[in-house]
Parts: sequence; structure tokens; C-alpha cells
Amino acid sequence: MQFASDNSGPALPAVMQAMADVNIGHMPSYGGEAPMEEVRDRLRALFEAPQASVYLVATGTAANALALATLSEPWQTVFCTPLAHIHTDECNAPEFFTGGAKLSLVGEADMMTPEDLSRAIAAWPAGDVHNPQHGPLALTQATERGRIYTCAEISALTQVARDHGLPCYMDGARFANAVAALGCTPAEMTWRAGINAVSMGGTKNGCLGVEAVIFFNPENAWEFELRRKRAAHLVSKHRYLSAQMLGYLHDDLWLKTAQQANARAAILEAGLRDIPQVEMVFERAVNMIFARLPRATHQRLKAAGAVYALYEGPLENGPKDEPLMARFVCDWSVSEAQIAQFLEIARG
Repeated sequence: MQFASDNSGPALPAVMQAMADVNIGHMPSYGGEAPMEEVRDRLRALFEAPQASVYLVATGTAANALALATLSEPWQTVFCTPLAHIHTDECNAPEFFTGGAKLSLVGEADMMTPEDLSRAIAAWPAGDVHNPQHGPLALTQATERGRIYTCAEISALTQVARDHGLPCYMDGARFANAVAALGCTPAEMTWRAGINAVSMGGTKNGCLGVEAVIFFNPENAWEFELRRKRAAHLVSKHRYLSAQMLGYLHDDLWLKTAQQANARAAILEAGLRDIPQVEMVFERAVNMIFARLPRATHQRLKAAGAVYALYEGPLENGPKDEPLMARFVCDWSVSEAQIAQFLEIARG
């Protein structure tokens, strides 16, 4: 009963097979291999952006930090939410790779509104040499609480940014889950909604470790290449990144696995809602559920071997009926049988 993280699951068989397929003989290195050309073509077609610049890195932190460094200057500030991954989970990597650009926190949790963004921008008067200057807007889709912005909401936020001449970046570690939930196209959720650059995550959705970074404005390309190399994220045997992405993209596997993960989470959510003592904290949109269960229920689940993140505690001491918030994540490999077993134990 594994619900800790979509980072914890196995790689997709098709991704493993794609890596085996390129593991023959010699190929050019550092992204000069033929499979990378195919990756570029497929992602440009998928995003309906024939001029887009496409790159691969091995981690989401590298994707976020290097993309934001490309879109900002050291004296600027990046506008993001207090729970954005770039703020809470990346050990100041964005600040490091941008050369010191700060993060300005917008809103109160994992999402922001246009009004929130306007206030945050206004807090730093433009042209004042003593202030951090206005830098990129960074949105997380899906958010750290499993919620998503609609395409209209993204457009409204990017319009505020454009009114101030700011580029817009999307952290898409769970990009596929958001597209699956919205039923939109990648283009509709990105450049058509005003996004200038996006990371399309593969690691959380069945790859071993690969993230695509896509710039819709080709003028950013050379700087990103330099930053990627200087940051030690240009992989020499790049064919194994390309192969993962090819396996992931083939036959829309990226979307099908996200749909499956979301659907499994919907089954788990429905079962939890049927338990009277369970309180849903956020409306589920993708493959993550945040809910409060009584301490006794958590103790029973943990004793039975259930693995998930407990956000409140302690687990051992306190009233048995005290509700404690936890996060439950379904990846593509979680089975309905695992969910049924979990719910049976949760019901007691």
C-alpha cells in the first residue's frame, strides 16, 4: 500500500525498453544523438510550437532553477506562491543558479490570484534602485496541494505579468496530470495561455529521471544551453535521457499514465469520503489527496504497512480521535486492489 509519492514508483516498461533499445553500439553524446532530434520533433508537435527550443535534464530542480535563471537577472525577484516547490523544496537552488535573484511570495498557500500578483508586483516599485526589480512569474501546475489552475486562470495571471513586461514560467513536474485533469492540450495550458517556458516532468509519471524544458521563444535557447553545461547538467550519455522521453511520449503514454494515476486517486478519494471520520482538506484535482483521518486510523494503517506522508502529528501520542492531515499520492502503478485493501483497513 504505497501512497507516499509518485517519485517512489517503478519506471514504465515502455521507458525501460526504450533505454534498452538505444543501449547498442556508439552514438554521439551531449544531445547530438538521433533520438534527441526525434524528441524535439515530437515535443514541438505535441505543443504545436514548431520553433520551440527543447532540452532535457535529469531532475525537476535543475529544470526549474536553470529555466528561471535563463528568464531572470540577479537583481530581480521571481513571483511565486509560499508553497511553490521552488520555494519550499529546492534548497535555494533557484536563488543560487540565478546568481541571487530573490523569491517574492504571492498569495497565502499553493495558488495565487491576479489580484494577489498585482499587489505583490506593486510592493516593489519599478525603477527604484534600492528594490529588487521585477522578474518572472513562476506557476506550479499541478500545485503542491494537488490543485490546478484552469487555462483561463493561467491566462489571467500571465496577463498581469505581461502588463508589467514579465516572462512567465510553469513548473510542470506534474504537467501530465494537470493536462489529463483539465482535458486540454499542452498548447492551451502553456503558450496559448501566455506561458513563455515550461518544464514537462517525466520522473513522477513513470520515467527513471528526465524532465523536458521547453522555451517557446527561441532567443532563450543559447543561454539555457550555457547554463545547463556550467551547472553540470549536460549529460554526456544523453541518449539515455532521450530514450526515456521517447518511450514516455510514444503512443501518448505520458497522458495515459497520468489519466490512470488520476483515476486511481479518484477511487481512493471516493472511498475515503465514505468514511464518516475522514475530512477532505482540498478538492482533489489530480493524483494527490489531502485528508484528515483520526490518529487511531493512521495508527492502524501504518501498523498494516501503509506508506504515505503524515503532515500532522505525532502519530504515537495524543487523542485517538484527533484528526491528522496526510497526503496520499497515486502513481501509474497503484492498483485498485491496493486501494481496496487500504480502505478496508481505514474503515476498521
